Formats: sequence, C-alpha cells, structure tokens
Amino acid sequence: MNPAIFLDRDGTINIEKSYLCDPDKLTLFDDALRSLRRLQAHGFILFIVTNQSGIGRGYYTVADMHAVNDKLCLLAADEGIQFKKIYFAPEAPEETSYGRKPSPQFLLDAEKDYNIDLKNSYMIGDKLSDLKCGWNAGVRKSILVKTGYGSKLTEEPGVDLSQALVVDTLTQATDHILG
Repeated sequence: MNPAIFLDRDGTINIEKSYLCDPDKLTLFDDALRSLRRLQAHGFILFIVTNQSGIGRGYYTVADMHAVNDKLCLLAADEGIQFKKIYFAPEAPEETSYGRKPSPQFLLDAEKDYNIDLKNSYMIGDKLSDLKCGWNAGVRKSILVKTGYGSKLTEEPGVDLSQALVVDTLTQATDHILG
C-alpha cells in the first residue's frame, strides 16, 4: 500500500483568488513546488482534492477549471512533480454532491483505485472542510496551513482544531511529515 498526500488547491498550493478560473492568474506559493517535490521524493503519491463551487454557482465552467489545473500540472511537471489525480467537486454548497469536502469520498476512491494507505497519508488544506475530509477518511493527520483562509480559521471562536496540526506554510507541513 502507498502513502499519499491529499492537498487542497486554492489557498494551499496556489494563492487564494476568489473563484480562480483564469490560468493566467494562477500564482503558486513560493514554497509549493519545492515542498511537493520533497514529498514525492520520499515516496508519497500526490493528489489534489478541491471543491469548485464556482462551477455550480455558474461563475465559470468545468473547462475553465481544467485550464487552471492544466497550468498547475505543467508547472509541476517542469519540476518533476506529478499529481496522480485531481479530484474536484463542481457543486454549489447547497447541492447534493458525490465528493464535496468534508466528504471523504474522493480519499476513499483513491484508497481503492490507487492502493493508498490512508492511515499513513495526510490531508493538507486551509479550511475546516479540508481537515474534516481527512478526519472522515481516517488519515494519519489533517494539517491546516495558515495560507489562504487558514489564518482566519485559527482566529474563529469555537472552532476546534485540537486534532489538526496547524502550521504557517506548506514547507512547515512538509517538514513535519518528513521529520
């Protein structure tokens, strides 16, 4: 069985831009590719798990989202990084969804389809739904990065982050995982 890293996209790998749908506006965090390369070099299979409610809300199309993902994958490939699969939930929050986070469904699919060992895998994201997705799937640890919406989440009263590891950056998450 293989360990994996499941990553949210917006606010985790790339700078959060409200409803990102233009590949020319994709800006990666400075440490993103270096961190992903390190994780992959240590045997982790990389997946992206992203809610894309802008599709369900009619703000952009599935093709627009794929254009952004294609650019991200091209930038990653230039550094020798491969995402095994990008799972996305296009539904708006109020719509019925197969895999919209916090549902663990995409992680469970990866477990079955790619022989993933969830107990030795990690979920990294900047929202509570990312953390819950990992918890619901039984990953080793859900990690909150304070990039994107993560910093605001840590300041919200009543939010229980006791099960999560909270770090400033993807580099710190990587250091913990590989530590």
